[in-house]
Amino acid sequence: MFKKKIIIILISVLLYQSPLLSKSTSFDEFSSRNLSKYFSGIVALENKNNSEALDFFNSSKILINQHEPYLERLVTTLVLEDKVPQAINFIRINSEKSNSQFFEAYILLALDNLKKNKINKAIEVLSKIPEDFKRDRFNFIITNSLIQYANVIRDKEVKVEKTNFGNLSLISETFQRCYLDDKSTDTFFSKLINNVQADYSRYIFFYLTHLIEKNRIEDAKEITQGLDYVNTTLLLSQGKSWVERDQIKEFSKVFSCTNHNDIIGEFLFLISNLFSSQNEFEKSNFYLSLSTYLNPKFVFNLSLIAENLYLNQDYEKSKNILKNFNKNQDFYYWYRSKKEAQIITKTRDKDEALNYIRSKFDKIENPNDKFIFDIANFYKNSKKYETAIEYYSLIINKLDDDSEVKADLLYRRGGSYERLKDYESADKDLLASLKIKPNDAYVLNYLAYSWLERDFQINEAIEMLEKAYEKENNDPYIIDSIGWAYYLVDNFIKAEQFLKRAVQLMPDDPIVNDHYGDILWKLDRKIQARYFWSMVLEMEDVEEDLLDQIKDKLITGPKNS
Repeated sequence: MFKKKIIIILISVLLYQSPLLSKSTSFDEFSSRNLSKYFSGIVALENKNNSEALDFFNSSKILINQHEPYLERLVTTLVLEDKVPQAINFIRINSEKSNSQFFEAYILLALDNLKKNKINKAIEVLSKIPEDFKRDRFNFIITNSLIQYANVIRDKEVKVEKTNFGNLSLISETFQRCYLDDKSTDTFFSKLINNVQADYSRYIFFYLTHLIEKNRIEDAKEITQGLDYVNTTLLLSQGKSWVERDQIKEFSKVFSCTNHNDIIGEFLFLISNLFSSQNEFEKSNFYLSLSTYLNPKFVFNLSLIAENLYLNQDYEKSKNILKNFNKNQDFYYWYRSKKEAQIITKTRDKDEALNYIRSKFDKIENPNDKFIFDIANFYKNSKKYETAIEYYSLIINKLDDDSEVKADLLYRRGGSYERLKDYESADKDLLASLKIKPNDAYVLNYLAYSWLERDFQINEAIEMLEKAYEKENNDPYIIDSIGWAYYLVDNFIKAEQFLKRAVQLMPDDPIVNDHYGDILWKLDRKIQARYFWSMVLEMEDVEEDLLDQIKDKLITGPKNS
């Protein structure tokens, strides 16, 4: 059961836990000033303001010998601020004291020894981790896996382990065999990359690195030829670009299988993602920082930090992280440009953001399909549909008729035509997309909703929506569409059931609230209807036409009532 649970978590990954307030033995001897700074640090840490938390903890260091949880919080904050050596130093200074007896302290000391090539010392530290700590399933995995890595580094062989963590063990053994240049390395990478349980395409990048280290350039080229940029991850696209542009020396600048710090750094990145999949974002960032500590050359993982900072609206820090990507890393430099444009959208103006990304795009010689795809999406999101269509068409015209990438592009171009009210072209593209992927729930939903809005082939539209709902019955947009379809055929009871769910899933969506208000009005629940319409007036980024309609409804109700 334990192994099965780990496998399930791994499948969901391959993509914050508040610190506990332990009771102090006594607060009587603390000064109010130190206490105030200490508690301010805790609050800042819980609010994910790590820099502020560190300032408060540093100014209350007198508590380090008086309050056991203090050291753990200080160390955690230092690691989150990428000050891992300082965190390790605090643990070493206090190693004989009880306040250093927490799980992450052992891990930090072990990693410090591994980084310094003191393998036996690292194994000794890991072996001393108390059993109580290892009752936590992630702690157990981390401890056993690091011991296994250390044994492989010391003994120069991979031994059969009694404890197996499913795909996580497969990933670890693949890197360990790569480290040893074992003859079965190719087989293990193949088994990992072609795993049907999850998408492990990330590891193609590391296989490319191994092939290039072994001077097997033609094998690397053969792999990258089968990849298309539009449908490939950022990391793998970067690897493909380096191979195609004969920049193969770039691989060794960021990763080497023969460097044990690099392979353990990748293991810690995986652990970071496991915590992220469980919404334990503080621990995720903690292990991501440790991954960077072991392999600071692998700057690509910093994109996750930039993304998290962006999502937390810490735009200045996000921009500083993005500066780590340079023009030799063309895909990550393009990612940097896109994210900077998104920050401009959030902080200043959409038109300025579009001008910024366009200026970056115009400087690219012979942009690949991924860059064209991205600029098309920028224009579409900026409601510049004619230009978006031009860029989508550049890619569509080069693709095979049965390409799944083409199906996605037809969907996007069809949506652009629909927004321009060119319904003939829109229907043509959307139906062509469905010919390639007939069960794509989102294309079915988009086309069916468009037909509903035009009062066109209502019964066929409902059939498409029912098919879409069967595929994605928790998607709020599909739930909204099918509810609206039942509204249009006067099945208000059934419509209300669907729209109620849609509002629960997307309470801040203006169209969903508008639809729900219309249905409630039909059910003679007019006070509730006006409430949901009024909510729309308070929302951001609402179309002017919809606002005008809502204002009329609040006075007279829907036009067809």
